[in-house]
Amino acid sequence: MLSHVSLGVADLDLAAAFYDGVLSALGYVRVWSNADGVGYGTAGGNDKLALFPAAAASPPGHGFHLAFEAPSQAAVDAFHAAALRLGGRDSGAPGLRPHYCPTYYAAFVTDPDGHKLEAVHQ
Repeated sequence: MLSHVSLGVADLDLAAAFYDGVLSALGYVRVWSNADGVGYGTAGGNDKLALFPAAAASPPGHGFHLAFEAPSQAAVDAFHAAALRLGGRDSGAPGLRPHYCPTYYAAFVTDPDGHKLEAVHQ
């Protein structure tokens, strides 16, 4: 359904370092970058997430978050650890979320710009 998502960030270098770390934990890579932005996706593919500098970057409001598919529970754990190491904030430690479904394993973080992120393995 979705082709890609773009986020505005206050500091492109800081955001790129954060997303390089957290997305590599999930198997995603930087597929393009230039002075105007950075794009992430699967190796050899198009971007599914793009970051662009925005002087007045502001994350979407309550109820919005991006959920990234993780290949394993260990990848969810690595995503969470990388986010905290790279300046993100914990919004929900890795673990099962049986209220979603019995096999829903996820972690929640907030990036340095305030965007809410999730890594999930089912």
